[in-house]
Amino acid sequence: MITTSGVTLRYGKRTLFEEVTIKFVPGNCYGLIGANGAGKSTFLKILSGEIEPQQGKVEIDKNARMSVLKQNHFEFDEKIVIETVIMGNKRLYQVMKEKEAIYSKTDFTEEDGLRASELEAEFAEMNGWEAEAEAATLLNNLGIPVELHHKQLKELNENEKVRVLLAQALFGNPDILLMDEPTNGLDLETVTWLENFLADFKNLAIVVSHDRHFLDAVCTHIADIDFGKIQLYTGNYSFWYQASQLALKQRQEQNKKAEEKKKELEEFIARFSANVAKSRQATARKKMIEKLNIEEIKPSNRRYPYVAFKPERELGDQVLEIENLSATHSDGYYFKEVTLKLTRKDKVAVLSKDSLAITTFFNILSGKQPPASGTYKWGITTNVGYFPQDNSKYFSNPDLNLVDWLRQYSTEKDETFIRSFLGRMLFSGEEGLKKSTVLSGGERVRCMLSKLMLQNPNVLILDNPTNHLDMESIISLNNGLKDFEGVLLLSSHDHELLQTVCNRVIEITPNGILDKLMTLDEYLESEVVREQRNMLYGTVTI
Repeated sequence: MITTSGVTLRYGKRTLFEEVTIKFVPGNCYGLIGANGAGKSTFLKILSGEIEPQQGKVEIDKNARMSVLKQNHFEFDEKIVIETVIMGNKRLYQVMKEKEAIYSKTDFTEEDGLRASELEAEFAEMNGWEAEAEAATLLNNLGIPVELHHKQLKELNENEKVRVLLAQALFGNPDILLMDEPTNGLDLETVTWLENFLADFKNLAIVVSHDRHFLDAVCTHIADIDFGKIQLYTGNYSFWYQASQLALKQRQEQNKKAEEKKKELEEFIARFSANVAKSRQATARKKMIEKLNIEEIKPSNRRYPYVAFKPERELGDQVLEIENLSATHSDGYYFKEVTLKLTRKDKVAVLSKDSLAITTFFNILSGKQPPASGTYKWGITTNVGYFPQDNSKYFSNPDLNLVDWLRQYSTEKDETFIRSFLGRMLFSGEEGLKKSTVLSGGERVRCMLSKLMLQNPNVLILDNPTNHLDMESIISLNNGLKDFEGVLLLSSHDHELLQTVCNRVIEITPNGILDKLMTLDEYLESEVVREQRNMLYGTVTI
C-alpha cells in the first residue's frame, strides 16, 4: 500500500501539488492521467522517493518491494542484458554479487563459509535459482532474442534498451510497480503481452500512459491530476472519459431535474458494466465496476483542440497504384516489390516491426525520396497532405511567430482567419505571437495539424501523429479522422486510433507485405494472419 498525506510541491510561483492525500491499495492498477505539465511523471518520482515534497509525506508498507521503470537508457550500458533484468530485484542481485565475491576468494575462511551459507538460504528463499530463467522468459516475451541476452546493454538499439528496462521493472513480482509510459517503443503485439501481464498482476501498479487502449485494458482505477489535486475514480479510462463528458453535458443543461440527471448516470453505469463483463481481461473486475458511485463523477476541466479535415474536392476512382516498389538500406531491404492499389474508401493502418520502413514508404509516396525500384502513381483528383514524423525542419526560422508561421501555408493571409485556425488548436491571444522555434513537441504537432487542415486534402499520410500529443489532443485527432471523408494512410502506436479509424491493414516486412481488408483487432486476432506473418518475418511472433 502507498499512502500520501498532505503532499505539496511548488516550483517557484507554480504549485504542482497542493495537500494531496490519497491511498493506493494492492490488487489494483491505477492509471495516472492529466494534461501535459500537470505533474504525472513528477508524482511518480515523489512516490518512488526520487523527489521529496516540500510538505507532507509518503508512506509505504515497510516490507514492500518497489520496482520503477527506468527512463535513463544509459544507466546500465556497461551491464550484461540478463544481469540488468535481475537487478530489478535489488536485494536478490546484492546476494548474488556477495556470494560471487566470497566464492572467488583464494583465502576462503570459516567465517566466509558461514556467511555464504546464510546467503545461500536467503538466495533460495527468493527463488534465486530460477532468476536467470525468469529473466530470459521476460526478455523473450518482450521481443529480445536469446542471442542478445549476454551482450552489454550499450550494444542494443534504443527500442531494445527500452524493452530490457521494462523487463527489469517487471522482474521478480514486485509488490509495487511504478511505470511511466511503459508502451513507448513497443510494437502492438508486445503491448498486448504487457496488457495481459498487468491484467493478471496481483499487486499494486501505477502507470502513466497516453495509450487509451492500454489504460482500458489494465486499469481498475483512474487517478486524475487537475488543479494541483488528485481525484480517484473507479473504472478504466473510457469510463472516466465518457462519464466526465456526460457530467459536463449535464452541468451545461442547468434546467435538467436532479432525478433525470441521476437516472441518466445510472443508465450509463449499467451500460458500462455490461460492456466490462464481456471483456476477456476485465471479467474478474466486474464487481468493482458495479460499486461505482454516481456521486464521484465530476465534469472534466480539460481543453480539447478541434481537428477537422475537409477535402476541397471529391476523390475520383483512381487514387493510388503501386507496382513493384522497393526500398533498401545498407543491410538489405526495408521492403521489396510492393504492389497494391488504394480505393476511395480506404483508411489504412500501416504496420511494421521496423518504424523506418514505414517512414521510408511514406517519404516515397509523398515525393520526399525516390524508391530503389518500382513505381507509384497518384490519381489526378488527389490532393495529398503529409504529416512527417520528424517535423524539425518546419520550425527552424527564428523570425517567425505562430501567426506568421501558419500564414506561409495559407492562401488566405488575413490575421483573423489565421488566428481562428490557431485557436482551434488552443493557441489563443498572446500565444499566437510565440516564436515557432521555442515550441514543445506537442505544440509542434498541433501546428502541423493546423497546416494540414488549411490544405484541405482528400488524402492524408500521417506518420505517427500521436507522438508528443496529450490525451485530449489524441482524442480530438481520433474524432477528426473518423469524420474524414477521404483516403488515409496512418501509422501510430495508439491502438484505439487505428482500431476506430481504419478499415484496412497493411504490414510492411523486408520479405513482402500483408494486405488485409479488416480492422486492427481482427488482424491481430486472426490465426491465418499470424501464420502468414511468421512466414514473412521468418520468426515466431508473440
